[in-house]
Amino acid sequence: MTRLQIALDTASISEALRPLNKAIDAVDVIECGTILILHEGLRAVEEIRALYPEKTILADVRIAEAGQIIAKACFSAGADWVSCVAGASLTTIEQVVEVAREFGGEVQVELNDDHYTLEKAKKWRELGVEHVIVKRSRDQEAAGILEWGKDDLQRISDLHELGFTVSVTGGIKPAELDTFADSAVDVVIAGRSILKADDPRAAADAFQQAFDRVWP
Repeated sequence: MTRLQIALDTASISEALRPLNKAIDAVDVIECGTILILHEGLRAVEEIRALYPEKTILADVRIAEAGQIIAKACFSAGADWVSCVAGASLTTIEQVVEVAREFGGEVQVELNDDHYTLEKAKKWRELGVEHVIVKRSRDQEAAGILEWGKDDLQRISDLHELGFTVSVTGGIKPAELDTFADSAVDVVIAGRSILKADDPRAAADAFQQAFDRVWP
C-alpha cells in the first residue's frame, strides 16, 4: 500500500505543526525536513515524536559524513528513519546502518544523477539500506523541468526489484500520480502542496484518494 509522507521543511516547529496537526490522520510518515532541523535542531524530532508516538518519523539530515555520530543523535531524538545523500561513502553509509540496527531504525538514501549508479545501489542494499528517494529537486522545478521521464520510471522499477522501498518527491500533486500507475511507488512525499493549502487535511485526503485510484 502506498503511503503519504508529509515533508515539514519550514523555518519553525510552530509553522510545521499548524498544518501537520490538521492533516495528521491522513499522513503515514512525518518528515522533519532538512530546513526545519537546520532552524530548530533535533528538538523538532523530539517534539513531534512526543506528539505522535505512533507515527513513523524521518530525520531528513542528509548525512554525508560523520555517519555514526549524526545517526546516533537522530535516533536518540526519536527518529525511526534517517537519510543519507547518494554521494556519501560506503563507509559512512555502513556506519549509519550499524547505528540504525542498534536503535531498531532504518536508513534512506536520497538519489541524484551525479552520484547514482545501479551498481552503487546494489551495494547500499547489501549494506542494509531499506529506502531510497527518486526526486525532482526544487532547482529542477525552478528551471522548468517538470516531467517525469522514462528513465525516472525505469529507475523506480530497478530499485524496487533490488528490494528497496521507493519514495518519489518533487512538488508532486495528486493529478500527477497517474504517471506512476505502472510503477512500484511505496511512498509519495508531499510538502508545500499540504503545508500551504487552505485546508491541509483536504489536501492530504486528495493524495490518499489518488492512491486508491492509481494503485487500487
